[in-house]
Amino acid sequence: MSHSTTSRIQEHIGDPVSDESPVGREKLEEIFQDIQADLRYDHELNGCLNCGICTATCPAAHYYDFSPREIVQLLWTENLEGIYDTMQEKIWSCAQCYTCAARCPFGNSPGGLVMLMRETAIKHGMESAKNVLRPFSRVMLKLISTGNQLSPDMITPDGFADWGPNVSKIDAPLETLRKAIPMPTLHTTKTAWEVNLKTSVELYTIWEETGVLDSLEIIDENLFDVISDIMDEKRDDYEDWLDEQDDD
Repeated sequence: MSHSTTSRIQEHIGDPVSDESPVGREKLEEIFQDIQADLRYDHELNGCLNCGICTATCPAAHYYDFSPREIVQLLWTENLEGIYDTMQEKIWSCAQCYTCAARCPFGNSPGGLVMLMRETAIKHGMESAKNVLRPFSRVMLKLISTGNQLSPDMITPDGFADWGPNVSKIDAPLETLRKAIPMPTLHTTKTAWEVNLKTSVELYTIWEETGVLDSLEIIDENLFDVISDIMDEKRDDYEDWLDEQDDD
């Protein structure tokens, strides 16, 4: 009986039966160095007893293939292949509740480390980051172009079909609900606060200087182009307004 000499196709980074990683060592090192170079890294990672308290108290670990302990162990042991593999899906399961940080006897913050890994995934334009953020493009457009929040009455099944059936849970009679549970302000498209022109330009400058827009361009170039056009128009309008003030 003859046996096949071909190996099984690698299913994920670090798969032990595969001959080589689809991502080069140099790239893996670059990704890890970007995570490690962040000023928050040494504050969030102090060691690990592998006790599992973080995972035992993690809400996401009960519902997803996610373990805060795995995050800490991968970074602590500098398992480059495992880190990359985790960045393809698992890091996006974290709810950022930081229960792990509150319970860790070593003072680690797996949630904080996940945040660093997410930011690095965005920086490197990983497909996982693009897939996760794509449904929120309209929210980002609203926030960045106007500086305003997404009002509840904008979230409807028709407007956010890509959010799935769960969006129907918030498609409720808002006016009736708000009368039953009064809120300080009624954040809807009719009453939501407006951001003046000067503030909009200042916000755009902050996002530009801090690299937010650079990250956006990597993840969603089309959205970046739309927002850039909007903000260029606002800057022009603000310059015209300043000229008018000088004339007066």
